[in-house]
Amino acid sequence: MPARSVLHAGCGTDAPGKLHAIFRSAGWIETRLDIDMRVHPDIVCSIHDMSAVVETGAFDALWSSHNVEHLHAHEVPQAFAEFFRILKRDGFALIRCPDIEAVAELVLRDGLEQTAYLSPAGPITALDMLYGHSASIARGGESMRHHTGFTAERLGRMLLNAGFVEVHTRRAVDYDLWALAFMPDAVPAPVMSALARVGLTFEA
Repeated sequence: MPARSVLHAGCGTDAPGKLHAIFRSAGWIETRLDIDMRVHPDIVCSIHDMSAVVETGAFDALWSSHNVEHLHAHEVPQAFAEFFRILKRDGFALIRCPDIEAVAELVLRDGLEQTAYLSPAGPITALDMLYGHSASIARGGESMRHHTGFTAERLGRMLLNAGFVEVHTRRAVDYDLWALAFMPDAVPAPVMSALARVGLTFEA
């Protein structure tokens, strides 16, 4: 089968495990895109305007992990429209971001500064999930600031408004929110089956 292409939008530093497992299987070619040239992406630009560097219908899939929350609220519709534009008619987008509803529950239960979990970057608090990883920002990583947030309803609605015809969301137990968005000519079942085989399921 011909190789399929995935745009890793907001890739950050290149490290094992950054690319979702479904795209680490044979047959996928990754293109890394980030606004920060220090992480040595293939393409340097913001996800809310890729028009100068990414052709329409260029990719079979898009993977965005903990990136869309860095946008300002008014940039989110622009970014999701760009996700739709750069995908092939039978493509799909897989997105992960903080679940702001779960973070709100954490704040009410444990406060802002209690460690919620340990990440490779160190302890993560509700403050980090709301406003961006404090230690990274303190080291000069201004692009790590968070400017918006998503519930399952908001994320799904905004992806549908961008043109995706079928969107599935999932709230995870680790403060993550997932979305799987399909283009008009996509066949969802094989993609959902492939994701289920690597441990990510969505309600049909």
